[in-house]
Amino acid sequence: MKKRLPSPEHADTLSLNALRGLVTGLLERAQQAEARLGKLEAETIQLREENAALRLENTRLKLENQLLRDEIARLKNLPPRPPFRSSGMEKATDTKPGDISASKKKPRGPKLDVKRVSRQEVLRVDAPVRSRFKGYRSVYVRDLVMKAELVHYRRECWVTPDGKTVLAPLPAGITAGYGVNLRRLCLMLHTQGQVTTGRLTTLLNDIGLDISKRQVVRLLTGQLDGFVAEDAAVLHAGLVSSSYVTVDDTGARHSHNPGYTTHIGGPNFSVFRTTKSKSRLNFLSLLRGSYQDYVLNDAAFDYLEERHGGSPLIDGLRNVELQRFCNQVPFMTHLAGKGVDIFDKQAIGLAAEAGLWGSIRHHGLVGDMVIVSDDAGQFRVGNHALCWVHGERLLQKLMPATAKEERWVAVVRDLVWRFYKALKAYQLNPSPQSAPAFRKRFDRIFSLRTGYGALDKLLERLHRRKNELLKVLDYPQTPLHTNASENDLRTFVTKRKISGGTMSRDGRIARDTMLGLLKTCQKLKLSFYHYLGDRLGLGGEAIPQLAGLIAAKA
Repeated sequence: MKKRLPSPEHADTLSLNALRGLVTGLLERAQQAEARLGKLEAETIQLREENAALRLENTRLKLENQLLRDEIARLKNLPPRPPFRSSGMEKATDTKPGDISASKKKPRGPKLDVKRVSRQEVLRVDAPVRSRFKGYRSVYVRDLVMKAELVHYRRECWVTPDGKTVLAPLPAGITAGYGVNLRRLCLMLHTQGQVTTGRLTTLLNDIGLDISKRQVVRLLTGQLDGFVAEDAAVLHAGLVSSSYVTVDDTGARHSHNPGYTTHIGGPNFSVFRTTKSKSRLNFLSLLRGSYQDYVLNDAAFDYLEERHGGSPLIDGLRNVELQRFCNQVPFMTHLAGKGVDIFDKQAIGLAAEAGLWGSIRHHGLVGDMVIVSDDAGQFRVGNHALCWVHGERLLQKLMPATAKEERWVAVVRDLVWRFYKALKAYQLNPSPQSAPAFRKRFDRIFSLRTGYGALDKLLERLHRRKNELLKVLDYPQTPLHTNASENDLRTFVTKRKISGGTMSRDGRIARDTMLGLLKTCQKLKLSFYHYLGDRLGLGGEAIPQLAGLIAAKA
């Protein structure tokens, strides 16, 4: 039976033996409590260690799970599922609706197209006798008339005195027995409506047209020389006049082989180009536009020096006068004559890049234009800027193993979000006097050392790209992200998911050309339907050349 201690309130009345027993009991209890406390502390330490181990195991399992998902997607020929959601930094730092600078919504009101009434009908009613006429009440009804039409053209045929036959020409735009309106509808539905050729054929047959899928494909991919030329002119005008471009790429299969579609877009234009490679050499060839030449000039040799080209290579190629080669064959011949090993991929690739960059500068393309990318290596040329959204995404991808590391990641992300919001405010009201303060603030954020190794390495890596991340301080019109390119490419990706890849060269060119012209018309606030009608000779609303509009808006 446990011994009960005397009450301490009456300690002054206790004897010496009783006091000794009381003190001894209290000491025993204190020792027991201390032992229990030590045991609890040991259990707490053990639980913390187990928690950290479970965090690491959970992180490892997440990575393995994502790898398995990617492998399953690869085996099913599907794109890998993105492992992370978007951070939301761009939307979270937008101007709030209650702010003064918030854009006002378009006022609601009556339709503005009532002046374009195509026909008018008077609807009558049998009114009772002695009724008084009170005029009319107007109702505007918007409708669409679509019907199949088979036109029989009887062409006059004459034979001249010298035996030659003279035949009356068909109206412009008729292709293999199909009219221009049909072709415009096919181009519109296939490009902007993302309708497949099979469904488009079914739709036309249901309306009443007798047409095959092969003929629909011909209408979509044939006789597009005018559109291809205008698309090339759009790229040239954009590279000459735009203050910046955003670039991105995505996979695109062609003729059962892997390929890549590169998007180059500015504030007023967009172009798509599908090639077999997405190297820097390929990107420079796209920036060269329609030109095919190689030029060795000061810009080319500066490019070699920046890319750590060996001095023997530079000295062997340098010449006092500008050297221009009409295409790749004489350029390679010149390199071989100068002792360059044309079978060395690294040396010949660097020399070819320099020749392309010299050609770009020689023709006045790019200039001081800022190229904004997601930090893919092939886009790091010229006056390059980095996308902040992709940079912040690297912070989101970190997988901290302890609560302390998780807190540090949250703190750093909060600092980055606040800094990004300040940069967006700077864009709206640029002030060169505040630029040094932004640079100092950038240094304070990205010079932090948290003790979390992965986070510290990432901060150090981003700090090395300071000039590219802060390009907006020198060029306020430059966007802070590549969302424009990703949005434009989303249309291409949707089309790829619906229609798959292309098989013929004409199909690949038609897809890239029409998508580029569609996006350019949208940026110039033009109707793609009216644009097609004007270019196909249907009359109606006259649409100026897109390249001229781009240059005028620069």
